[in-house]
Parts: sequence; structure tokens; C-alpha cells
Amino acid sequence: MKRFIKNKNQEKTLKVDKQGRSIEDYIESILSSKVYDVAQVTPLDFAPNLSSRLNNEIFLKREDLQSVFSFKLRGAYNKVALMNVDIRSAGIIAASAGNHAQGVAFAAKHLGVSSKIIMPTTTPKIKVDSVSRMGAQIILHGDTYDDAYEYALVLAEQEGKSFIHPYDDPEVISGQGTIAVEILKQCQGSPHAVFIPVGGGGLIAGMATYIKHVSPSTKIIGVEPEDAPTLAIALQNNKRVLLEEVGIFADGVAVRKIGKETFRLARHFVDEVVLVSIDEICAAVKDIFNDTRTLEEPAGALSVAGMKKYIGEYQISGKVIIGINSGANVNFDRLRHVAERAELGEGRETLFGVTIPERPGSFREFCESIGKRDISEFNYRYQDDKNANVFVGIKFEDAANEKPELTKELEKKGYQIIDLSDNEMAKLHLRHMVGGHSSEDLNEVLYRFEFPERPGALLRFLNKIGKAWNISLFHYRNHGSAYGRVLVGIQVPEEDIAKFNSFLESVGYSYHQETQNKAYRLFLNNPLK
Repeated sequence: MKRFIKNKNQEKTLKVDKQGRSIEDYIESILSSKVYDVAQVTPLDFAPNLSSRLNNEIFLKREDLQSVFSFKLRGAYNKVALMNVDIRSAGIIAASAGNHAQGVAFAAKHLGVSSKIIMPTTTPKIKVDSVSRMGAQIILHGDTYDDAYEYALVLAEQEGKSFIHPYDDPEVISGQGTIAVEILKQCQGSPHAVFIPVGGGGLIAGMATYIKHVSPSTKIIGVEPEDAPTLAIALQNNKRVLLEEVGIFADGVAVRKIGKETFRLARHFVDEVVLVSIDEICAAVKDIFNDTRTLEEPAGALSVAGMKKYIGEYQISGKVIIGINSGANVNFDRLRHVAERAELGEGRETLFGVTIPERPGSFREFCESIGKRDISEFNYRYQDDKNANVFVGIKFEDAANEKPELTKELEKKGYQIIDLSDNEMAKLHLRHMVGGHSSEDLNEVLYRFEFPERPGALLRFLNKIGKAWNISLFHYRNHGSAYGRVLVGIQVPEEDIAKFNSFLESVGYSYHQETQNKAYRLFLNNPLK
């Protein structure tokens, strides 16, 4: 599927819908919204690092600073506050992957209404716990939002409660549209483009309606994950389409079908949609952290990921560009994955599979061929006495030029190279699985080393070994700390033990012997030994 989807079916005029709602009705509803009973006017922060790198004036609308750490409070509260008092007193029910749930629970608590929230079982725990603390009754059901949604409708009918839709509702859409009002007041002049994350479409529908009414020259760009392109597919087909499945990495936008009313508005007002990869989302999380010291959830970083891609594609410069930081409800353990993939998403790290000769010194020769480039990862396990396959990560400052240059140099020296940077299996699994039992009795000793994390430290270590002994196992991963950590297996015959011990002392790095480690004996050592 294409990564940039223009809205070729943009309607010139938006017809009044079956309920009689016009653009003017939405504008009035947005301007008279109840959101400021509970929501704050969030800052529009200048992003100096992103601005410098992208050669534009980048501003971030900080909806992650709302009391529930998400923009969803606006629409949810506006809907509940405008309900008939007798109707809402019977209780309300909602389905959500997390942020809408928090908004509904907060609104219910503030207005003294009982609430029940149906959440997918895949919802991050931080969001479940947050909703629970607000006094809502939580039911976990299904693997996706759609599963939870269908179940919530059944319960609402059975229990006589009002269902609060997370996006496909005029009052919800109007509540989200208040963000656009704030942006145009905070921004000096009309911005060139506003990038908005898209799930069910409530945020982009509300914001686009107001922005295009007041500042028609401003481009409205939706951003979606490649594995959840609900608006992109709908625009391409000029109708709503139910996706067979969606990815859940960006769980806040994991919706299979865009809303009916939200699509009606989006089809009229949205100019284009950009699709981004998981790696690009992770890189955007890091970008936002560098400028704000705030950790966005994956869906919350979509706008920055799309902005970067769009600016690069169309070579835009010197413009005022705005992205919506839509939420910061991220599970802490999710950060391991984000950190692992951020450099790949930025294009600053490349993963290679390389075949080298299996002989003493060949590993060092390969590292010398790489030169002083920053090695982020090295995985290797001896298999036989002919060739060795290594899994290596290399960081570049200018990947577009440096990567093909290095590849050409290595191929000239006879190395067989496979670029694994876009290989999802390699990135998710293989990098952590390189290894296994040796097929031979290797006279192997196993050591952990720690050394200052700086260019040349790894090569210095390998130069110390020289060609005296053969490396039979090697694992290194740059974790961004002050010290690099390496696990090394070295073939040392009995008669060389004293000489090897002298070598250990001469290296000058902290080391720990692991030859008797039970995990090594179980998973990496010769099983016949």
C-alpha cells in the first residue's frame, strides 16, 4: 500500500447530514463546548531539536498534559455533560482501549454518574489501573477494541445504560475540536500544516472541521500506523472499509473501521494521510522525549512520525508545522521495545547479516573493515571450521551515504552481506536468538567483559586477542550506558591457560568468568561435554 494517500474525492461542499447538522452547527458546538469544566488549555510548545533537524518551525500541542494524559477527556466530558440529567443518572457505559475510558470515567466521577467500561484484554495495564482508580467498573473482553465495542453495546441494551461512543458522536467530535480553537489562537498566523493521529477519526474530524472553517489554507494531514490504515483505506475506496485485522502496537488507534460521521467530515476536510511504520513511531517517541522530556505512548507520537516522513517526501522548509501529542499513557515495559527500534526508525542504525571466514583473527579483520563506525550490536556463535555468520548492528550519522559506501567496501573484501534492517523477524526475534549449542568440543572458556563505551574500545579488545585464540561466541549490545557489556567465548587449549590469564590482566577491562554458569552449560555449551 502507498505511504502517502491524497484525498482525491474531497467534496467541495459538506451537505447537511440526516440529523440536520451543518458545518455551522459544528462550529457553534465546538465554541460552546463544556470541556473547560475539567480540561485545561494545553500549551503549544516549540520543538527546537525537531525544528533544527527538519528545517521548519515545529510546534507540539501538548494534550499529553491533560489530567488523564490524553485529549480524550475533552470529547468524553462534553458528551456526558450535555446528556439529559435523567438519562445519564441511569449510568453510562463505554468501550475503549484506554484513553477514552479514562475520559469517560473522569467525567462520570465529576458529574456523579456510575460508569462501566469495557476494555480489550490487550489494554496496557497503566490504562486499566488509571480507569479503576476513578471508580469505574471495568470488564476486560476480547483482543481488540471492536470486540469490546460489540460487547458494550449488548450490555448497554441489557442494562438500560447510555453508550458513550469514543469517536463517532457529534458531541465527542465537537469536544475534540476545541484543540483546534486553542491552536489557532496560540499560533501567530495560519500554520502550513497540522498533523493529527487517526484511529476512529473523532480527533481529526473535530479539528479539521474548525481549522478549515477558520484557516482553509492550512493542510490537514492524518497519520496512521501502516498496520491500521482505517482512514487511508476509506479514502482510497471512497467508502468506509472494515479491515480484517489491525496491529496493536499503537493500541490507542487500533480501530478496524473509521466512524460514519467522522468519515463524512474527514472526507471533506482532510487533505492527505501518511502511513508510518512501528520503527518510525519509536523514533518519534524518542524525538518528542528529546524536545519535551516526556514519554509518549505510540499513538501519541504518530503525528511527529508522519510529520517527519511528509516533510522529507515533499522537501518542505521554512514553514510552521504543528503535531498533536495526543497521549502519554504508556506501559513502562513498552519502553524496551521503543528504545530497541528508535534508531532503526530514524535510519541511524542498520542491521546486517555477514558471512566471514572461520579462522583466528577473522573477527578482528572484519571489525577493522568497519572502521571507527559505532557498532551497536554483535551476535556470533561458532558452528563449524569453515564460515561464521555474524549479526551486526552499525550506527551511521548519514545512513543515506555511509550505508551503501560501507556495503560496497565490505563486498569488495569478499564478505557476503544481507541487509536485515527491514526484516521484522530479524528485528523482533533473531537478534536475541543468535547462538545455540556448539557442535564440537571447543576447549571454550566464557567471560563477561565491561569497558568504557566509546569508539574503538571494541576493536582495542579484539587487537589484544590478536590471532592467539579463536573467538567462538560473541554477543554485544550497546544499551546507551557508560560501559559496554560483552559476552565472549574463546577457544583456549589447556596448555595456553597461563598465557590466557596473563592476557586477561593485560586487557585492562573488568571481567567475570562464566564458564561454569548453569545457563551457559544448558543453552550454549557443547551438550556432549
